[in-house]
Amino acid sequence: MRYATEQDLSAIVDIYNAAVPSRTATADLEPIEFESKRAWFNSHSPENYPLLVHEIDGKVAAWIGLQSFHGRPVYRYTAEVSLYIAPEHQGKGLGRLLMEAILEEAERTGLKNLTAYIFSHNERSLNLFRYFGFEEWGFLPNVTEMDSIEHSVTILGKRIQP
Repeated sequence: MRYATEQDLSAIVDIYNAAVPSRTATADLEPIEFESKRAWFNSHSPENYPLLVHEIDGKVAAWIGLQSFHGRPVYRYTAEVSLYIAPEHQGKGLGRLLMEAILEEAERTGLKNLTAYIFSHNERSLNLFRYFGFEEWGFLPNVTEMDSIEHSVTILGKRIQP
């Protein structure tokens, strides 16, 4: 596990785009362009909002990052977690490794709360976050529509520092 570098951005985008057809992990309906993630990537830093990658055989297989929960200053101690694993590496325990690492990073950076917005039909992700002590902090019924089907979003949260 290591901090992502700009050279990893292409692999990060590829892994993200691989999740689009599943309709379980991202709100994008079409693959995104590499350049559209550059500003997002640049908003991460080890000091502020870490972005980590996990490599297998020298290739990025998964990534996890923290990002601003809300752009205003009063929310500075709360971050949102994003986690994506390449399809060929799912189900191998990488999610747990990534979560352990990002929880350590969150504590190190002084964050107090973590949130995750997860489609309510994505049981695998919900179970992973719950395993790490995330609790339901909110529920947004039928707020998304993908392929003419409405889906709900579960908001999970975890207090990591008093």
